[in-house]
Amino acid sequence: MMGKFSQLFVCSIPRRNPCNAIHAQPFAPSESLPTDVSSCSSVIECQIIHTRLIKSGDYDTGFIGDRLASKYAELGSARNAWKLFEEIPNKDLVSCNSLISMFQRRGNSRESLKMLHIMRSDMGVEPNEVTLISLISAIAGMHALDGGKCIHGYAVKLGYSFVTQLCNSLINMYGKCHSSEAAQQVFNTMPLKNLVSWNSMIAIRARNGIPNEGVSCFKSMRRAGIKTDRATIVSLLQAFGDTVAGTQGRVIHGYIVVSGFNSDMPIATALITVYAKSGSLDLSHTLFGDLHNPDRIAWTALLAGYAIHGFGVEALEIFALMVKQRVRPDHVTFIHILSACSHSGLIREGKKYFEMMSSVYGVEPEVDHYSCMVDLLGRSGHLEEACELIKSMPIEPNEGVWGALLGACRVHRNAELGKEVVERLFELNPMDPRNYIILANMCSAAGQWKEASNVRALMKERGLRKDPGCSYIEHGNKVYRFVVGDRSHPESEAIYLKLEKLSKRMQKAGYRPNTDFVLHDVDEEVKEDMIKKHSEKLAIAFGILVTESSLPIMVIKNLRICGDCHAFAKFASVIEGRKIVIRDSKRFHHFVHGVCSCGDYW
Repeated sequence: MMGKFSQLFVCSIPRRNPCNAIHAQPFAPSESLPTDVSSCSSVIECQIIHTRLIKSGDYDTGFIGDRLASKYAELGSARNAWKLFEEIPNKDLVSCNSLISMFQRRGNSRESLKMLHIMRSDMGVEPNEVTLISLISAIAGMHALDGGKCIHGYAVKLGYSFVTQLCNSLINMYGKCHSSEAAQQVFNTMPLKNLVSWNSMIAIRARNGIPNEGVSCFKSMRRAGIKTDRATIVSLLQAFGDTVAGTQGRVIHGYIVVSGFNSDMPIATALITVYAKSGSLDLSHTLFGDLHNPDRIAWTALLAGYAIHGFGVEALEIFALMVKQRVRPDHVTFIHILSACSHSGLIREGKKYFEMMSSVYGVEPEVDHYSCMVDLLGRSGHLEEACELIKSMPIEPNEGVWGALLGACRVHRNAELGKEVVERLFELNPMDPRNYIILANMCSAAGQWKEASNVRALMKERGLRKDPGCSYIEHGNKVYRFVVGDRSHPESEAIYLKLEKLSKRMQKAGYRPNTDFVLHDVDEEVKEDMIKKHSEKLAIAFGILVTESSLPIMVIKNLRICGDCHAFAKFASVIEGRKIVIRDSKRFHHFVHGVCSCGDYW
């Protein structure tokens, strides 16, 4: 007897079949069943096969039912998949695993976990290692650490904790949940480590900002006799993409050439990104020029390098060359194009490319593109237009969109609008400390000390902490870290003496500390003392002391550079006759002869 869902299919089957691969005539019971479910490209086609299965009289064939339910899941129709699954009379572990796996591949993690509950509570079926691997991958996509620990415990209970593939999934899950220690523990207990195991550990080091440990892991991997592949090298390069360790990057480049990977397109593309992020944009361009028929990803990597350095016009020229070479841009390319326009104040051009995305290239704007446009409009002072754009969005604005508007409110000191935006951000994520800090800083800048104090008190009450401002500089194959007022460096006395002498020379040249960037209710004299000890100033003083005068000073800051430190770097580049490069959380600043590449627009 047919279920209600199957009867619905029979009644709703279209008269004319849109799928040319399936005959219009219904199957006779004697005919073979249409088992090529994989050829379906739409839910309608699945419904046609489903209906014919019912009419054939062999609807109970479990294998085809499993495949059809999985196909529904693959096409994003969870409702149809569940209803068909409920009607399969002889459901087993294979049926469950098939659906869990498909939900996981579609990124529908919650449906995968729902199936686990049904398996255990309704069907009395225990999962096997295939089930657990899919579930762990689903949880990794959700970044749900507690859920991952539960599945890990369940795997131990069932005796699967030493299965290599399952351990690899656990390592990946812990890495994505930023629990590198747990990943290391799983790795250490594995009786058999394969290439995937080692690559995962290197990749975790890359994602968690500990590149030196990534290199150590790479060396251990080679000592263990494991041959590297593309994924190994790309993970290593990604480990250094966000650090100041340019020397290590060049060493890895040498290994790539010796190992014969230099002609590999993904590796060459990763190298382009590494050199761009480490400040060597010229080397990125040279590497790109050596590529034979660079693909879209390589073009986008070069374009992104120019965007992050603030060379918006050059980025647009690269885009024009890319299109001229008949390389079609995608949504990632347009994110970097719009970002380049934002960093360079190219408002008219940004609007033009935002319009061209869909009208010329058929790329529908996603939430990240709207975020870039809000940043472009807001950064240039068009706050009302940015608000109108958000209201007109066909998709729900996320933290990135509201965060871009909040940043613009901070730059233009619009505390009232900023408070409204923060309320939206609190609704989306009340546990992000950055939103509290920006709101407190806006209140302080407006002289609203009591409100600023209340915001900080609320942040403390919720157990939230701000990331301390840090600046990094490389010297002698070692990366040094400075924080505000830092005296941990063995040469701190010499650093502070150099900083004092430099400040006096700069003041004679016209530099005056801008205490507006000290957002605390203290005396002016105290503010001047506080701002003199910012981390990037200490890093610059150290760089002047230890590097050759012919070399640029490269500093990486984890937060946005303040206006006073920006002015300080401009004066220092003149007084010392040095090129100073600072990469903050948003972009690069190249200071030469008292001028910054950003044109004081950042």
